[in-house]
Amino acid sequence: MAEKYNKLFEEFPPVSTQQWMDKITADLKGADYNRKLVWKTNEGIDVQPFYRAENLENLDYLNSLPGEFPFVRGTKKNNNEWLVRQSIVVKDFAEANKKALNYLMRGVDSLAFVFDGCTEYTVADLAVLLNDIQLDAVEVNFVCKCRACKIAELFVAYAKQGNYDLKSIRASVEYDPFGKYALTGKFKIDQNFVVDQAVKMVSATAELTKFKTLAVNGKNFGNAGSSIVQELAYSLALGAEYMSALTDGELVEPDAVAKKLKFNFSVSANYFLEIAKFRAARLLWAQIVKAYEPKCDCSAKMTIHAETGSWNKTVYDAYVNMLRTQTEAMSASLGGADSITVLPFNAAYEASNEFSDRIARNQQLLLKEESHFSKIADPAAGSYYIEELTASIADQAWKLFLEVQEKGGYLAALREGFIQAEIKKMAGKRDMNIATRRENLLGVNQFPNFTEKMEGNVDAAVFAPVDLTAEGAEIETLKPYRGAQAFEALRYKTDVYAKSNKRPLAFMLTIGNLAMRKARAQFACNFFAVAGFDVLDNNGFKTVEEGVEAAQKAGAAIVAICSSDDEYAELAPAAFEVIGGKAIFVVAGAPVCLEDLKAKGIQHFINVKSNLLEELKNYQSLLKI
Repeated sequence: MAEKYNKLFEEFPPVSTQQWMDKITADLKGADYNRKLVWKTNEGIDVQPFYRAENLENLDYLNSLPGEFPFVRGTKKNNNEWLVRQSIVVKDFAEANKKALNYLMRGVDSLAFVFDGCTEYTVADLAVLLNDIQLDAVEVNFVCKCRACKIAELFVAYAKQGNYDLKSIRASVEYDPFGKYALTGKFKIDQNFVVDQAVKMVSATAELTKFKTLAVNGKNFGNAGSSIVQELAYSLALGAEYMSALTDGELVEPDAVAKKLKFNFSVSANYFLEIAKFRAARLLWAQIVKAYEPKCDCSAKMTIHAETGSWNKTVYDAYVNMLRTQTEAMSASLGGADSITVLPFNAAYEASNEFSDRIARNQQLLLKEESHFSKIADPAAGSYYIEELTASIADQAWKLFLEVQEKGGYLAALREGFIQAEIKKMAGKRDMNIATRRENLLGVNQFPNFTEKMEGNVDAAVFAPVDLTAEGAEIETLKPYRGAQAFEALRYKTDVYAKSNKRPLAFMLTIGNLAMRKARAQFACNFFAVAGFDVLDNNGFKTVEEGVEAAQKAGAAIVAICSSDDEYAELAPAAFEVIGGKAIFVVAGAPVCLEDLKAKGIQHFINVKSNLLEELKNYQSLLKI
């Protein structure tokens, strides 16, 4: 049978890379290959239009199997199982326990208990919180605003009271003082104190070998607007800082520190790049741990928790967040994450509810139970594209990691301001891409829901970065934010204005060439609806006088003429004159005669190259919103 199929393939002669390139060059008809077909990412990677087996010839890690060093193909040998995690804010221990048991009955196998306060807790409190939760079957995680060390001690005491094999208990406490330093700019006491606390936690939890007590919150970088490469490189630098700080002077053995670390990454909308990020992360971390000369290669396994990122989530048209988190969960699972949290679609602006929690939970269960993503070890293996992306991201991240190390490591780079400046630079680039619609946020800067109005009063904090800077901060801090915030604040300003005033109407004066007027009217409607303005499209007018009369009857504050470039030379000045300043006159497009139109007093033009955010702010100002 095999010979039969081999003969079949022999009928198709192999095609060389040069033959493909010759065909592509011919089809481009003189157009520049790199400009037309090569995608340049924020990470500085040139993504080619096609890849072949020869691209992978120098990738040594391809000789390893899943579960083998350097673990690029995953830490599990026979499957791709991950834990489905959901978070619970603990305000009342009994209520939190009730909610946890409800989650467990519905498919969750990892719980995160979030403590917002700094209250003193006891083993009895944990007994109430964890009542009927089988620690040898369910992972429990504690996210603490403070007192993480105390929670770790209490959990060990509680676990020892039960009839458990301590080595089978999977748990974690999110203690990340170096990562928190980037957000607050100040240690609670000093650097030596937090290192001592970390050493004590590693020692106190030694019997619970699967209890992770040190967190590397790389998600803070991603949620502050970093690129994928930056998030990975700075997370590796943060992890290496813990390795160095805790093994310095032989305080703790390298194996013990490495096995207590858990990396918490965010997941962005870059589907394939995110899959590659997780694979590259394991590859690079294995090399870093190896440099500390551990006794076992197993210590070089990276434990990864993935959380859908907040940077690209929106308040307006929030149900689209479900689509975003679904592809992000797919990236994390295919990339081999050990556990995943899908944030509820409404997490950006309110506490989750039963419906949003259920959807978030089921998004992962669908991937497991219906798509069977968990059945195959290293599902991404064999893809030339993903393997090449893995190598490219690893290469770029390693270079940036070494740059941080040359500055003295993670903390030294923070104190110099290097990490903050680089992330701010990347975030600024991404903000500009959103403002000019090179990067689309569906429902925010592109294709808004025309009928959606923000009801009630919204906390202004929803539209602002999260600033956790402590008093007396020593460094500039990272401030996580959402890329949509500037546009959302703009639209909300219109919604507030419309509560006591007539909502501005943008009227489409469609005239002339049918195809051009329809295309430009659609563009202009989307343009002005982004700011929350009402828009009115039209089938077309025979004369500008007829169109202006209809606009005035509709009470238009803005009249956008939509026609062809050739016709603008005559129609735009005529319409501008008829309007006579009774509405803001806008030309949809960038016609060749633009300068001539400006000379006749026409000031406003919108087109695909416009800075959408700045333009709409200007129109709001003109309308005194």
